[in-house]
Amino acid sequence: MTDPRDALSAVRAEIAKVVVGQDPVVRGLLSALLVGGHVILEGAPGVAKTLTAKALARALDLRFRRIQFTSDLMPSDVTGNVVYEQGSGEFRFRPGPVFTNLLLADELNRTPPKTQAALLEAMEERQVSIDGERRPLPDPFLVIATQNPVEYEGTYPLAEAQADRFLFKLEVGYPEHDEEKGILRMHDAGKNVHDLESLGVGPVANAEVLAAGARAVVGVAVDDSIVDYVVRLAAETRRSPSLTLGVSPRGAAMLLVGAKAWAYVGGRGFVTPDDVKELVPATWRHRVVVRPEVEIEGATAAGVLRAVLERVPVPT
Repeated sequence: MTDPRDALSAVRAEIAKVVVGQDPVVRGLLSALLVGGHVILEGAPGVAKTLTAKALARALDLRFRRIQFTSDLMPSDVTGNVVYEQGSGEFRFRPGPVFTNLLLADELNRTPPKTQAALLEAMEERQVSIDGERRPLPDPFLVIATQNPVEYEGTYPLAEAQADRFLFKLEVGYPEHDEEKGILRMHDAGKNVHDLESLGVGPVANAEVLAAGARAVVGVAVDDSIVDYVVRLAAETRRSPSLTLGVSPRGAAMLLVGAKAWAYVGGRGFVTPDDVKELVPATWRHRVVVRPEVEIEGATAAGVLRAVLERVPVPT
């Protein structure tokens, strides 16, 4: 078998054919896949969040389904339901779109909490329970939820329990000047960015490669000083006067696990303090809660976490 790291590098190059300037986002998605995490992609409309998810699924040869979350979407529209077939006189389970490898939950924060919660069991236990029967989901299984910023009208902020199921919350920003010129040239040439096959994007890895990569991530070395650094950072969030909710032990564990996968996808067999610092915002900003009175003054979760990073000494 090809070295999983080489295959993952090929996946990043394949996605870059159509998604320009978002390699850190792609690296985060691959890292999440290797450790069984899920990802929120947050950014304004039109920055290629959906296209990134589709290109990732194609490059990895994974089954892909998309749900457009709206205010009237029902939980059964996500998980599926049991229907009565008049011809046979029997009840049959009709699987919902959650039964796939890569599920794009498009604009998750535009649907009410009841429907958002339909994903909880699937994300945590890789199964759905309907009529008392547990139905396992395919392996691998990744939820990529896209989200417009909450200040846009018609959105429902994710509940803490829902947000905690996501390993990373990655910001998808605007491209740089030259990158955006490249995007416009692609459109100028008449290319359809949604026709991935015509643009030469094809499978360069598969689920077997991901499984091998996941096994390799377990062996990524983590020095005790790195573990101590993560614990001290988590403790500092709990002491922060700007937060009503700091990082839980599960949040600390997710940072450590995510850093191992991030290092592996980056081509290293060990975690550095820079890996931890780079992933603190993506792993923790959706897990902490800023005090309302501080938020009114303009504070954000990302800003508070930056201050935490500045206060805690970095191991040498």
